[in-house]
Amino acid sequence: MLLVGFIGWSVTTRMQNDTDGLLHWQLYYFESIPSPNLPLAIHRRIEQEHLHISYFGLFAPDGSRIAGDIESIPPELKLDEAGHTLSGKLRVRGEHTPEVVRVSAARRSDGSVLVIARDLTSILRIREVAINALVTGGLFFLIVSIATGLLLSVRQMRRVRDIRRVTLRIAEGDLNQRLPIGGRDELDMLSHLVNHMLDDIERLMTEVKGACDGIAHDLRTPLAHIRTLLSNVALRTRESGDDELRNMVEEARLETDMLLERFRAMLRISEIESLKRRSGFATVDLASLVDELNELYGPLAEDRGVKWNVSATPVDAVTGDRALLFEAFSNLLDNAIKFTPQGGEVSIALSMASQGPKLVISDTGPGIPEVEREAILARFYRADKARHIPGSGLGLSIVTAVMHLHDFVLRVGRNESSAGTGTAMSVECWPHALD
Repeated sequence: MLLVGFIGWSVTTRMQNDTDGLLHWQLYYFESIPSPNLPLAIHRRIEQEHLHISYFGLFAPDGSRIAGDIESIPPELKLDEAGHTLSGKLRVRGEHTPEVVRVSAARRSDGSVLVIARDLTSILRIREVAINALVTGGLFFLIVSIATGLLLSVRQMRRVRDIRRVTLRIAEGDLNQRLPIGGRDELDMLSHLVNHMLDDIERLMTEVKGACDGIAHDLRTPLAHIRTLLSNVALRTRESGDDELRNMVEEARLETDMLLERFRAMLRISEIESLKRRSGFATVDLASLVDELNELYGPLAEDRGVKWNVSATPVDAVTGDRALLFEAFSNLLDNAIKFTPQGGEVSIALSMASQGPKLVISDTGPGIPEVEREAILARFYRADKARHIPGSGLGLSIVTAVMHLHDFVLRVGRNESSAGTGTAMSVECWPHALD
């Protein structure tokens, strides 16, 4: 639109300047002709005007017409020899009346008035045709450019969606994925860089994981041998009657058992983390899973004098590994029963949230301070209130690995229904990569 406006202004200005130059030249020509000869010169000039685009008029000082084909002087016309544009206000002889004219008038030395006009209708039509062509062509190219831009944006957005889909899978733990590459633009340059970075990350993580797994696996056998030797030593100490030596051997056996348990937990976490995303996944009925947990841990809670409460409402099935989910929930229940004192209560609540099923395991134990709720999910971390209770510090790490594999979220909070400082472990059983 700016281009069309500039062209229209440029054409109009140039047209007016050229016409004013022609009118000024004609005024100068007629000014050089003596007054007695001027009517005849005007008459001859009109006879030579075959295109009928120029008009002339000579008027007496009182305004009466002396010669020419202009009938009268337009009332608003100034006698300043400058060009003025008039629309439909110039009366001329003949059937043709110009729509738009450029008029210039001057008063001669004898008092007469000379008026010269030039028809601009044909020139304006040419300008109108040119502007219409520019507008039509501009609209056509605008539509073509918008359509081309949409096609290019659709292609780029499709690539962005593919990159987002792969990035989500990488964020879920599948480091084997790589960003798609389809050209040589900026997105491909970024994808090449990210893929190179992922190659290095995967290589380093594989090396670290292999080293840790190798250490854990290689140390299990020596520790098992040490435990066997300690068992044999314990048998000998019973015969010797040395109670102090027997207690030292028994303490060494307990420490060895704890080390073996930690190595088993570390290898289990490594095994879970090495699983391929969604491999072996199937539909899991959480209600039946809660029933099995109730049958397994209900009697254990009663033996320890802990109240047992189960609440389950119908929920949608989830996609996952049933055995791994059972193991994770078992760890949470085992911790809840272990840390709940006699006379306390452990509850399981299965409900349907807006995004999907939600499982809450709560207890009335000592609780977990808010500053430690993130730290307890790390490997080997044990809260100050739990150091006197046997354990490897890896149970919640196994739960975290299972949740990460399923893209579920474990949230640690306070048991709001408890008058004390109990703990509530909430498992949100829906893919959080889509949130």
